[in-house]
Amino acid sequence: MTNRLIPTNAEPLYRQLMARIRDDVSSGVYPAESQIPSEQEMCARYSVSRVTVRRAISELTDEGILRKQQGKGTFVCTPKLCRDLRDINSFHECCRMQGVTPGTRLIHAQLSHADERTQRELELPDDRVVEIERVRTADGVPVMLETNSFPLAYSDLLQADLSQSLYAVLEERGITPKRGIHEISLHYATNAQARLLEVDPGQALLLLREVVFDQHGRPLHTSYQLIRGDRFTFRI
Repeated sequence: MTNRLIPTNAEPLYRQLMARIRDDVSSGVYPAESQIPSEQEMCARYSVSRVTVRRAISELTDEGILRKQQGKGTFVCTPKLCRDLRDINSFHECCRMQGVTPGTRLIHAQLSHADERTQRELELPDDRVVEIERVRTADGVPVMLETNSFPLAYSDLLQADLSQSLYAVLEERGITPKRGIHEISLHYATNAQARLLEVDPGQALLLLREVVFDQHGRPLHTSYQLIRGDRFTFRI
């Protein structure tokens, strides 16, 4: 295929260039997180003006395919993970279905005190819960900081291998998460959260709060997930 674009084509030059760049990203010519050629190089390669190149890059940036980094250039974005909230899938399963390697870093697993909302959602007789906080990674990149709270009946989870899927651990015990109630809002990263997620303090994060029920309709756990919007998206 010649690099030269066709000015007489009914499709505008910037859209032809967008299609070429998309193809190069899809085929691995420009892998995720790699830098694409400079505007000047693009102009020479495709025999187009800088205005055309800038328009194509701007459109692809808006689509989330490229990102600009001040003073460094333009880079290919890592594809976002997508979770369908209509299904109850573990993070591990969600990653594997999309060809991504899941990872987990345990922050703490301990007995703790629930706030009034969690106590009410889990129908607890008092405020004691099993709390598990972990950083979840996709291909080694932190994408989520999650805190799960379970009733004390699940205190044996404190001795489990928490580097794997919690749902896999539960299913070994005959417990199946069946449905969830979801609430999504916006949260701004604190300094501590920013360090764990490798983002800037104050960066906007998605906050997903869930109440998950088992196969008998009983409250199983609550989940408080701080999620990088540049790495994760939801289908509702």
